[in-house]
Amino acid sequence: MDKLLALKMFVETVRCGGYSSAARKLGISTSSVTRQVAGLESELGASLLNRTTRNMSVTVAGQNYFEKAVAILEAIDEADAVVTDRGSEAQGRLRASVPVEFGRRIIAPHLGRLLDRHPGLEISLSLSDEVSDLLSEQIDVSVRLGSSVVSEDIVSKRLGDFQRWVVASPEYLTRTGLPRHPRDLLEHQCLRFDYRTGHHNWTFKGDEEIIRLNVQGRLQSNNADILREAALAGGGVTLLADWLVRDDVSAGRLTHVLQQYEVNPGSASTCINALYLPNHRGSSRINVFIEFLQEILTP
Repeated sequence: MDKLLALKMFVETVRCGGYSSAARKLGISTSSVTRQVAGLESELGASLLNRTTRNMSVTVAGQNYFEKAVAILEAIDEADAVVTDRGSEAQGRLRASVPVEFGRRIIAPHLGRLLDRHPGLEISLSLSDEVSDLLSEQIDVSVRLGSSVVSEDIVSKRLGDFQRWVVASPEYLTRTGLPRHPRDLLEHQCLRFDYRTGHHNWTFKGDEEIIRLNVQGRLQSNNADILREAALAGGGVTLLADWLVRDDVSAGRLTHVLQQYEVNPGSASTCINALYLPNHRGSSRINVFIEFLQEILTP
């Protein structure tokens, strides 16, 4: 018995919910799939699937075996990709981690174009505002906003820049007054991003001064779009990336205030960086993904 082939057929049978569906997906006969899975059960001395004339289900042992088999097949695919990932054409699966709203609004609308260009490329896109551990989470490339990593263990490629805008709804500003100076924000409800550090400093840089304010407010969130929606509803003043609120400002739903200042949370930068491990240098998958990001981020 070809053990690897049997594993593939077993995994597809579970995923597809039956021998016939798995056979159609694999492009082989149903009898071939049935024979391979039966041979696997015989070798293991255990039933992996429960079968009736109409239904098929996975046994407890089968579910455990399925999870291990999937991990084995993915590891083999990854090993193959490492070897073939230095050619002129991107091949295999790319695991990427990107910030939630940046992924939804900036990257997702263009992914079809990337996949069309590279038929051999598969993308597994994870949306997270948390900093990913590339090694333990098996992430090939991570996109981070406003934080650059200086480390021999991480390669950082600058993709572009963005700005952060202080915005509020016209209704809120009519009710509370327009802030003319950063210190006026100390009298406002500030909708703050939750960095889990306990500090909520906004740093304003003008022509002649740098002002750091520990702003306060009754709402904080680790999702930028929650803060945007709260600002649209008149809940307060918030500090968000220009790409997230530009359309709202253009449409008059939000007002960009204190425009004469460059403003960032704490000491954060305005860089957009792609991070990957040193052993991925020269990876065709990562290179085409970075080129794609640079293209869509070019004004």
